[in-house]
Amino acid sequence: MSQTYEEARDKAMALNPEERSILAEALWDSNRTAEELEIDRAWSIEVERRVAEIDAGIGQLIPGEDVIHELRAKYGKRSRRP
Repeated sequence: MSQTYEEARDKAMALNPEERSILAEALWDSNRTAEELEIDRAWSIEVERRVAEIDAGIGQLIPGEDVIHELRAKYGKRSRRP
């Protein structure tokens, strides 16, 4: 590793946890395509919409076990590959 990398790493590790989290997200995003970032933004909007529906009492919560059962009935149980 280069000296510059080690210096940057050490400075990053000296940040408080919130700042490290923000930096980590920025570094992660810097390696993603515009399409991937747009998908993330779309999912964030959808999650906020669903939470708002739940908070307003108009969203429907379905237990995960029921969802899995329905999907297996629709698509069949697939075996896991090692």
